[in-house]
Amino acid sequence: MMLEHLENYTVVLASKSPRRQELLKGMGVRFVCLTKETPEDYPEMPFKKVPEYLSRQKSLAFTDEELPPNYLLITADTVVIAENEILGKPADREDAMRMLHVLSGKSHHVVTGVTVRTKDKTKTFSAISKVTFAPLDLEEMAYYVDRYKPYDKAGAYGIQEWIGYVGISGLQGSFYNVMGLPTRKLYQTLKSLK
Repeated sequence: MMLEHLENYTVVLASKSPRRQELLKGMGVRFVCLTKETPEDYPEMPFKKVPEYLSRQKSLAFTDEELPPNYLLITADTVVIAENEILGKPADREDAMRMLHVLSGKSHHVVTGVTVRTKDKTKTFSAISKVTFAPLDLEEMAYYVDRYKPYDKAGAYGIQEWIGYVGISGLQGSFYNVMGLPTRKLYQTLKSLK
């Protein structure tokens, strides 16, 4: 294992996201999941700063006492920014269709903020990817929403699903960041904890 020094910690991923769990596992990190509901609201700030703010709030929701001894806590938040709007998780089918309509034929930014915290240190960072969708017709949008039900995904889509295969025409930055975890930046941060 490349990150052997992590054996000194109990790594805790505070996320219900199966994609984040899969990505952390794929990095060779052994971890436990511990989640807590936290508000997703934020004060007035530039949109690109929101994911870092929310990842910190998710981290601060846990007290030292609630976490295992020698913990290393990882929290993350991903937002989709399109046409001067943050597209969060869609409320329902109509909202998902609206979001896909906004994304269709245009570029948008996906920003993931991550906070890595131990008893002694806290580091917060983010990564930005630019995603371009080809024009989507109503039938394609409806097929995706009805079949994949992307209600747990920011911007109403998963890049690793059908819509990503057929709809995304360009990507600048990290693919995994769009899935929910900027794995390269996270790896570098974990490595620096030696």
